[in-house]
Amino acid sequence: MVSLKTIAKLCGVSTATVSKALNGHKDVGEETKQRIKRTADELGYCPNAAARMLKTSRSYSIGVLFEEDAGSGLTHEYFSGVLNGFKIQAEKLGYDITFINKGLEKRTMSYYEHCRYRNFEGIVIVCADFSDPDVVELMNSELPVVTIDYVYQNCNAVCSNNIQGMETLVRYIYERGHRKIAYIHGQEVSGVTRERLISFYRTADELGLQIPDEYVRQAAYLTTRETAKQTRELLNLPDPPTCIIYPDDTALIGGRNVIMEKGLRIPEDISVAGYDGTNVSQLLHPKLTTIYQNAGRIGCEAAKKLIRTIENPKTTLVEKTVIEGKLIPGQSVGEVPSRNG
Repeated sequence: MVSLKTIAKLCGVSTATVSKALNGHKDVGEETKQRIKRTADELGYCPNAAARMLKTSRSYSIGVLFEEDAGSGLTHEYFSGVLNGFKIQAEKLGYDITFINKGLEKRTMSYYEHCRYRNFEGIVIVCADFSDPDVVELMNSELPVVTIDYVYQNCNAVCSNNIQGMETLVRYIYERGHRKIAYIHGQEVSGVTRERLISFYRTADELGLQIPDEYVRQAAYLTTRETAKQTRELLNLPDPPTCIIYPDDTALIGGRNVIMEKGLRIPEDISVAGYDGTNVSQLLHPKLTTIYQNAGRIGCEAAKKLIRTIENPKTTLVEKTVIEGKLIPGQSVGEVPSRNG
């Protein structure tokens, strides 16, 4: 590893001068400072994190809380996109990220205790059970926290525009002639679900659609077994829907499998629509109609907002940042002849 001593020897100065130059002290001449910085860059010098922490009393480290029950973990495209966007922006601004857990050194601790143990300067909550007392404790702590797709009183939040996204999707399906639209939504305890469900009903009302209670059902996000069950029940109704909206693109696959098992065709016999706009959804045949969520931008904005709060706590307001989604028309929502309207 390149040391200050090596740089000092090559530049013909003392190690103290090198240290001052790299830390921006004003008592080093500009020409000398630039020569030292240029040499350090050429040699690939990287300051020791422990030494930097001792000197500045800062860790430049951010904790990431990611607890996802469906079992997809980091393989889930939306969450991995959010995390990747966050990681890239945080590292660009000079911060490292570490995942938070409750087990450390053969003992159990709360999320907050782990954060204090690791000396995290801020926290991003990407996915978690927001009713968990440990999560609530973390959000109520003195640590700067930014949440993804969840709004809490004293935390910054970065969210996809679920209200507009669902409205856009329902209006598109309506324009294709559908009047019997079912919605299999995610868990009702989720803020994302509440926003999408309200938007679904509100848009249907504005369009003059009557939504039977049996057309609206619940299935957990990212899971296919429950969506398969709910799809089967929807298709067995005396008056089945002509289009089914699913919680997300992954969960939709469970419903799609049932549709295929019954010998039905998409979109000729039944139309389907998802949510998230994952790459996998566009590999299906026919290509899926869905709402694309810009996961990378959501993560990037979360990193910017969190680091701004860490570095400028007195001038940063707690606010919600909304990232717009985009309709991907796909081919899974067919046109319904007017006689079926």
